[in-house]
Amino acid sequence: MLKLMGAALIIAASTLIGMLLARRIAKRPTHIRQLRAALTLLETEIVYGATPLQEALGTIAQRVGGEAAGPLFRRAASLLAEEPELSTAECWRQAVQESWSATAMHDAERDVTLQLGAMLGRSDREDQRKHIQLAVINLENEEQTARDNQRRYEKMYRSLGVLGGLLLVILLY
Repeated sequence: MLKLMGAALIIAASTLIGMLLARRIAKRPTHIRQLRAALTLLETEIVYGATPLQEALGTIAQRVGGEAAGPLFRRAASLLAEEPELSTAECWRQAVQESWSATAMHDAERDVTLQLGAMLGRSDREDQRKHIQLAVINLENEEQTARDNQRRYEKMYRSLGVLGGLLLVILLY
């Protein structure tokens, strides 16, 4: 009886691990899409609204919410308000570092986001618009890659979780 309970626990745990990995893969395209939408709103705020950057970041954080873009923009806006001695690029970099671990995005998306942050607030509206559009295009490419990976690996992780647990139970007993 104890062996059966142990086997069931092993299978359940490995299945749960497989499900968690599959969920993380499934969230990545959604998080990238949220970030792209937030950057498009930022472009609108900067170019058409001529809104100051700190205010624009706060407004976007409230509008987009979500797990990926909302916290990033909220933290960047608060850092700009709380730390006047830091440059915009430093505030953005720190916000990315603090909020990135809560997302399912990879290093490629972080690099695009950091490159954009280095240019925010440094030039005129049209130049910032070009940098934001470039970041959105790069994120679209990463989103397509993420969708391909999701189709390819999501089911595999679920199956490997269950099958890995079964294999472990067979090897142990």
